[in-house]
Amino acid sequence: MSVKHLCIVILVFVFSCSPKALIPQETLQDNTPKPLLIIGNEEVFSEEFLHILSKSREFQTMDEKLTSEEFEKNLALFINFKLKVKEAENLGLDKVEEFDREFEMFKEDLIKPFLIKNSLQEGELMKAYNRMQEVVKASHILLQFPNNASREDSIAVFRMAEKLKKEAEAGADFNELAAKYSDDPSAKENKGSLGYFTALQMVYQFEDAAFSLNPGEISSPVLTNFGYHIIKLEDRKPNPGEIKVSHILVRTQAGDPVSEERALRKIGDIYTELQKPESIWEEVCQAYSEDLGTKNTGGNLPWIGVGAVLPDFERVAFALTEEGEISPPVKTLYGFHIIRLEDKKPIAPYEEMEAAIKSKILRDSRSGLIQSQVLAMQKSKFGFVENEALIEEVKKVYTENQKNNIQEIVSQKQLLDSALFTINAKPKTVADFFGFTKADRQNVRITGEGYFKSWFDKFIEVSLNEAEEADLLANNDDYRLLIKEYRDGILLFSLMNEKVWQKALEDSLGQQNFFAENIERYQWKERVNALIVKMGKDESAPAVKKFLSDKKLLPNLQDRLENTFLDKDPLAFTMEEGIYELEAHPVLKKADPTKTFQDLKIDGKVVFLVLGEKVPAGPKKFEETRGKVIQDFQEYLEKDMVRILKKNYIIRINEDEKQRVFETVVNR
Repeated sequence: MSVKHLCIVILVFVFSCSPKALIPQETLQDNTPKPLLIIGNEEVFSEEFLHILSKSREFQTMDEKLTSEEFEKNLALFINFKLKVKEAENLGLDKVEEFDREFEMFKEDLIKPFLIKNSLQEGELMKAYNRMQEVVKASHILLQFPNNASREDSIAVFRMAEKLKKEAEAGADFNELAAKYSDDPSAKENKGSLGYFTALQMVYQFEDAAFSLNPGEISSPVLTNFGYHIIKLEDRKPNPGEIKVSHILVRTQAGDPVSEERALRKIGDIYTELQKPESIWEEVCQAYSEDLGTKNTGGNLPWIGVGAVLPDFERVAFALTEEGEISPPVKTLYGFHIIRLEDKKPIAPYEEMEAAIKSKILRDSRSGLIQSQVLAMQKSKFGFVENEALIEEVKKVYTENQKNNIQEIVSQKQLLDSALFTINAKPKTVADFFGFTKADRQNVRITGEGYFKSWFDKFIEVSLNEAEEADLLANNDDYRLLIKEYRDGILLFSLMNEKVWQKALEDSLGQQNFFAENIERYQWKERVNALIVKMGKDESAPAVKKFLSDKKLLPNLQDRLENTFLDKDPLAFTMEEGIYELEAHPVLKKADPTKTFQDLKIDGKVVFLVLGEKVPAGPKKFEETRGKVIQDFQEYLEKDMVRILKKNYIIRINEDEKQRVFETVVNR
């Protein structure tokens, strides 16, 4: 959150702390809402006041209700707030470019929880997390399309996939079919076996099909970007969570039997060495492991979950049960490993995994599916109707002509005012579309479907999003009030910054005049020049005391003390010297101001004092209190502004409505 964002929130909610509004609405419902206030000619309704009050109270129990005094104070604050917002509007602060930019930025964040997209996205997040409670083991046969495949080619691949499925269901060995027919390069080695995996580790269509099967079942052909898959589910079981392991690796050279034989003998000797009681894992790892990245750190690997490493390594690692347990040698593509279990943990709670799951979902094909669902739901909800004939005609113009004269051609055809589609019976015309493409506010990636289709799809998307936002403003009270409070908060910030904060900071003459007119506020009480020595080591205290006991507070005393003691032992004590108010200083207020030297015990620590000349009470210089003067000057400017606003705007309070709110939120 930016500093300005934080300031806006604090300004609006000076008496609030929780973002949840829980006013019992049924007690305040009225068929004809009546304003709580009228400021100038603007009606302000009680729901806005209650929305702000509800940030800190629920008002459902007596403990949460306000006192009469608190109610009146909050209402007065609210009136002042609305006065300032009204003044900001009259000054045109809601019309400047900076306001539009700030408001749009806030709206982008505020609207997200209310959107159809958010609810669908939340559903996908939860579905993925629920699937992650399990791991499934599957094999597959992949049939890829030939390069530049025709429709007939695609149909042929699909029919081949169906044929292989029937053969497997008739009793043919699935893994042998995979070894013979699969286009997955690894199938020759693993015969189509993918081992165990969980959600978000395969492409979405593959995952969806695999998790819908029971062990032993074979899927219908599943289309992904890789081709058609036939999936056989072999097992499913609870997700064991994550484990942390270390390993010792002896590498082998692929296809070299001599290298493999030598590596097998070496890993066997290492395993024998580790069985000895006196052996130390870290030393053996450093001496013999050929994993250069981990050998000097005990072979430690990051936390791993199911499906994150090679299946053979995973199988052995997850079979370890006790911390410190060491596996027999296991072979993988990299060579031979000995694995030691370091730690294990269950799958994390949803709250901890939500951000990571969301990041993965937004990067995979699920994001496109979510967007398709969003568009379908928006089109249904907001009465989206396309003019298909007109769309095809405009598309044809784009296809047959250069982009720079398309609008002229469409204009000659008298199509500019024709509706490409309607949303809630409101037309979006060809002219609107041209305006959209020229506004240069959208980042549109031109797909293989061409310039027109890419821009037209984005035009539909943006138009439907605008319809959804308008619907929320019209029909969702929570969203409408939230947007209003942030809008008003930005205006309040702008007004205060212009009329109070910056004015007080920059008006040096005003600061001086305010200081002179209010000099009684800026007075020193009796002060004393003092050296305060706080001991860090008690054993040094006697020597320091002896050194200071007969000394006067002279300008060189601190240097002499430092040279005598701190050069040898910098931590013996700390010092501070200056002119301090006796009553305000936490040490001096406990001292005897009549004694030049004294020692005290404060919070269990020895403190030595050397007091010098006393300075009588008197006025502060402007430079000594400039920060406090500016703060007070800002308060004065704000109060003066509110005083003037109350003169300039007529404020009328609806006493009946005020009483109704009072009865709801006040503990009587």
